[in-house]
Amino acid sequence: MEAACAAAGGSGPPPVTASTRRSSLTSPSCSHVLPHLSPRRRPCSSLRLVSDSNRFKSIQIRASSEETSSPVEVGEMFADLKEKWDAIEDKSRVFLYGGGAIVAFWLSSIVVEAINSVPLLPKVMELVGLGYTGWFVYRYLLFKSSRKELASDIEALKKKIAGSE
Repeated sequence: MEAACAAAGGSGPPPVTASTRRSSLTSPSCSHVLPHLSPRRRPCSSLRLVSDSNRFKSIQIRASSEETSSPVEVGEMFADLKEKWDAIEDKSRVFLYGGGAIVAFWLSSIVVEAINSVPLLPKVMELVGLGYTGWFVYRYLLFKSSRKELASDIEALKKKIAGSE
C-alpha cells in the first residue's frame, strides 16, 4: 500500500483494487484512499407494487356511448368570437384594459417578491391567510343556511357583472 502511495507521488489517488480497499483502514501513511463502503440495501419494491395494485382493484370505470355534453366546434367558436369582437365599438379601450391588467399583474408580483424577502413577514401572511380561510369556512360553508346565503350572493354578483340586474 505504501508503495502505491509512493508510486503515485502523493499527487493523486492510487488505483483502487481489492487489496487497497482492505488495507486502507490499516495504513495510516496513505490518507487519501477511502475505506470500502458496502452497497446500500434497498427495500423490496415488488412487495410495494403488489400492495399498490391491490389498492385499486375496487375502482371500477364504466364507459358509456351516450354523449352527455355537446361538443364545441372550433370554427363555430371562432365565428362567435369574431362576431363579439366586431360588436365592440371602442377597441382601443380593450387594449388599454388588457395592458393595464398585465401591468397590474407585474406590479403585484413585484410587491409579493418584496414581501417575501422580509424575514418574518411571509409567515405572518400565511397565518393571516389561514385565519381568513378558517373564518370563511365558519361563516359561509359550515352551516346549510349560510351556504344558501353564499350561493345567493354569488348569483347576485353574476347578474351584476353580466348586466342583467
